Amino acid sequence: MPNVDIAQHKTGDFFVDYEEKVFEDVKAEPGQKALVTFHTVAFEGSIGLVNILTATRLLRKGFETSILLYGPGVLLGVQRGFPKIGDEAFPGHMAYSDRLLKFIAEGGKIYACRFALQALYGMGEPNLLPGIIPISPLDVLDIQLLHRKESAFIFDTWTL
Repeated sequence: MPNVDIAQHKTGDFFVDYEEKVFEDVKAEPGQKALVTFHTVAFEGSIGLVNILTATRLLRKGFETSILLYGPGVLLGVQRGFPKIGDEAFPGHMAYSDRLLKFIAEGGKIYACRFALQALYGMGEPNLLPGIIPISPLDVLDIQLLHRKESAFIFDTWTL
């Protein structure tokens, strides 16, 4: 076999050029809105966390940003912890909750469908993280239509 003499990567090395940005850094114009919808299963993939990070980035770019949790997405917004609420059972266990609370603290709004919360998952409004606004299942469509009417950026994702 040929001898391959390449220096091994070390902690702190870069694998890619993370500083090069190809596109302009778009910022919101005054009054622009964004809506990020979640129809995903908590802890079953990365899309929930990616959506929260995307919503936070939109908020920081100046968009009046809202998150809509519906279907299994409402499970992202419930209080967690073990053995007590808020306790992190393992590293990363509270990542969703922590990120959603940070999003709210930075001025974002989060809405959760009451139908999914109670009819599908047997939980009530007290199960939601503080600051999440419960809404009627009829509002799930209307929040999207209102954002569309206002020419908002709407970021929809579905996973099953």
